Amino acid sequence: MSDDWAAVARVINQRAAELGLRQRDLVERARLSKAVVGELARNAAPRRRSARTLEALSTALDWHPQHLSAVLAGREPPSVEEPVYRPGDVPARLAAIERQLRDLTSQLDAWRAADDERFAELGRTLAMLVDSVTPNGDGRSARR
Repeated sequence: MSDDWAAVARVINQRAAELGLRQRDLVERARLSKAVVGELARNAAPRRRSARTLEALSTALDWHPQHLSAVLAGREPPSVEEPVYRPGDVPARLAAIERQLRDLTSQLDAWRAADDERFAELGRTLAMLVDSVTPNGDGRSARR
């Protein structure tokens, strides 16, 4: 999956609006340059940024430090309470695997529920069909 800088810009702007922050406030809180914050918020000049830049902006927006990195990668952002893991750390890899397993489990549960409903509907349809062609005991079918 490629980096989604448009999603990063969208969530930055939404969150800043929620918190009532102006760009100047973000610059001060994140201790980043106005140019960097502006480029990220407008999705101008999308290019690789350091993890520290995204962490500083995430923290300035009262999110988990790895929130924007997750949005960029198309993953579910960690909750504020989750610990911070650095890439290359075994705990970070395990946490990422656990997150992916949770996502996959949720998808499977949704598919299973949808399939259960489809199978139940199919069962009802088959039962009605069987009822319509089953003899009533007098040699005639129920439906004539």
